[in-house]
Amino acid sequence: MGADVGEGTTGTGTTGGDTLAARVEEALTVFLDAQAARLAPLGEDAARLVAAARTTVAGGKRLRARFCWWGYHAVHPRPTPEQQDALVRACASLELLHASALVHDDLMDASDTRRGRPATHKAFEGEHRAAGWDGDPEQYGAAAAILLGDLLLSWSDELLRRCGLPFTAVGPALEVLDLTRTEVIGGQFLDVSVQARAEADADLAMTVLRYKSAKYSIERPLHVGAALAGATPEQLEALTGFGLPLGEAFQLRDDQLGVFGEPATTGKPAGDDLVEGKRTVLVALALAALEADDAALLDRSLGTPLAPADVDRLRDLVDGSGARAQVEERIDALTDRALAGLVAADLDADVTAALEQLAAAATRRTS
Repeated sequence: MGADVGEGTTGTGTTGGDTLAARVEEALTVFLDAQAARLAPLGEDAARLVAAARTTVAGGKRLRARFCWWGYHAVHPRPTPEQQDALVRACASLELLHASALVHDDLMDASDTRRGRPATHKAFEGEHRAAGWDGDPEQYGAAAAILLGDLLLSWSDELLRRCGLPFTAVGPALEVLDLTRTEVIGGQFLDVSVQARAEADADLAMTVLRYKSAKYSIERPLHVGAALAGATPEQLEALTGFGLPLGEAFQLRDDQLGVFGEPATTGKPAGDDLVEGKRTVLVALALAALEADDAALLDRSLGTPLAPADVDRLRDLVDGSGARAQVEERIDALTDRALAGLVAADLDADVTAALEQLAAAATRRTS
């Protein structure tokens, strides 16, 4: 299919040459403009909160929106223009969910940057310092980030409910969204608990990966879109056969980039996952394979300030352990499983082609 991933062909009903990403951007702008007007009576502080929301939702790959779009088309390949417009707003709601998760995740991980900019809590902290306000700037930044993340989470529900499709369609999609939020928050709590216990087990790390990221990144967006189109339980299960292994491959790629990615493309410092002490599948496999002294060095270095030379040394240890190659093998195997599931789902040809492209974009990326 010659269209950009996320952009339909005439057969799937996309109007004009607009990409889905641009349409989602417009839907988010319209929605946030309405929220700004609603909060205007609260004054300048509310305006700063909405401005931070705009910054948080700006950019990104719109991956979840794209999978939601094609999940709908998997069940209803020929939507009307009116249905498409409503679907765009529904897709945009998942970008608000994603933004909420990023704001909270950066705070919990004590990340300083996101997409090359200060993380939300750091940005609010900086505003506090620059203004010379009373109290602790770090506490202010943390409080503001929690509130913004909560607000974005609430807005994701609101935008989906008011997307413009009838409630007979939206109701089942909201049930998927409810499940999605429960899964991702449960997965996030499992993650912080694993980090606190300093556990390094590849199977446990895969469980964290599945619920914290993989399901809400790909499988559930597909399900939200499909539910909006009236999917049966059997159709949702068929999409799981594609979406869940692909989501796991996507997050494994993210873990590779968190250690080996280049800051110029990831928007994060070199070896950021090592500095943050994330006990990912990659790290767990490395700890299991390294000699005792090297494993001890990697283990005690996780979550500590690291100079560039320290990052390079730990990268060499992880690479030399064979863990990097093992994760690449897992990514390939999961991607193959996902593509086999896509074939088994027997979808419209245009939808299948678009999802194949998205699978490649999700697993072969460098940022």
